[in-house]
Amino acid sequence: MISIQQLHKSFGANKVLRGIDLKFDRPGITAVLGPNGSGKTTIIKSILGMVLPDSGTISVQGENVAGKWRYRNQIAYLPQIARFPENLTVAELIRMVKDLNSSTANDEALISLFELRPFLDKRLGNLSGGTRQKVNLVLTFMYDCPIIILDEPTAGLDPISMVRLKELIHQQRMKGKTILITTHVMSLVEELAEEVVFLLEGQIHFRGSLKELKEKSEEPNVERAIAKLLEKQMAEMPA
Repeated sequence: MISIQQLHKSFGANKVLRGIDLKFDRPGITAVLGPNGSGKTTIIKSILGMVLPDSGTISVQGENVAGKWRYRNQIAYLPQIARFPENLTVAELIRMVKDLNSSTANDEALISLFELRPFLDKRLGNLSGGTRQKVNLVLTFMYDCPIIILDEPTAGLDPISMVRLKELIHQQRMKGKTILITTHVMSLVEELAEEVVFLLEGQIHFRGSLKELKEKSEEPNVERAIAKLLEKQMAEMPA
């Protein structure tokens, strides 16, 4: 579904992506992990056309996305930080998004799932971070897209909403969708992901199943395995 070949991107003298090759060609949940500045968000924004790579190609459903935009209708995207018009109410924002998309929306079920009904007439600028994230989730999941990209999806959520989000992601996986998740919450990876891509300094240092990650690191869980992998790679980097 998504193919990335020799992707390079620099911001000034800072080389963020250094020849990334990735392919997500079957349904499942992949966790894209790495420390801040490793290139995770730049890869996501490159897929979405929000960042233009210096070189390399990205294809979605077999089509090169360079200079195109219609392919984005196949991708549901949850940004790490949602920037909403502060003066709109929750209901007005949802209605505005629905006016821009002729597909059938599943907003009512999601509003109920995340208990947003009491907030529909509240202005977005007056909402807590957790409630804004619930709005973000409704907007992300209310259309039936084959590809879902979630950037830190649990940010600000209470425990009940986190459980419901995990169930929702699992349901989407069972529908045969391709799901990419970036997160620092390793329990989310442990519970949901089928494979892990670990980035450091704009390069891929590991890709494989959770079982392979644990075996390679000789650690019992994902958090310890990632920490050990990071320590190893940092130790091998030139001073």
